[in-house]
Amino acid sequence: MSASPAIAVPTIETRRLRLRGFRQSDFEAFAAFYADEEAAHFVGGVRPRDDAWRAMAMFSGHWQLRGYGFFCVADRESDAYLGWCGPWFPEGWREPELGYSFLRSAHGRGFATEAALAARDFAYRTLSLTTLVSYIDPQNRPSQRVAERLGCVKEEGLIDLRGSPVDSWRHPSPAELATSSHDTNRPDIV
Repeated sequence: MSASPAIAVPTIETRRLRLRGFRQSDFEAFAAFYADEEAAHFVGGVRPRDDAWRAMAMFSGHWQLRGYGFFCVADRESDAYLGWCGPWFPEGWREPELGYSFLRSAHGRGFATEAALAARDFAYRTLSLTTLVSYIDPQNRPSQRVAERLGCVKEEGLIDLRGSPVDSWRHPSPAELATSSHDTNRPDIV
């Protein structure tokens, strides 16, 4: 029995960011994110280092199983870890989600919007997905603002996502983006 060939995670560069596959060298910052109660609050909460490692391995494994997943988002100049962003569709999800989360030191600088635009463009152009949602906790106002900047529309009613009530924010479709004159719906990919 032969092993399946490994999926090579593409690299996407924007004006300030590099979206790429995770590396072992990203782990210290990744674990620090999950050790930070405020940063990890809306993505499952604080995790011990061994659980953080498993989460990073799960993100990498999603690429192997689905052919896409979360990118590690790094500073384009220094390649330092900033967070993660990308399309994913784990077992039990209703449809593919565009997820994002960043170190607190990266908040308020537009990185989530910049990364999400590039990841959504990848999902639509490369993967040929025709729709995406972002599942957001009703109390997570910063993430809701990112969704609004991405042109998402909050759908009616909460859904139960693994025991947590979340709002489903619908992204504009590729067809809607093609006819949009809103500049923030176009990624600044270099």
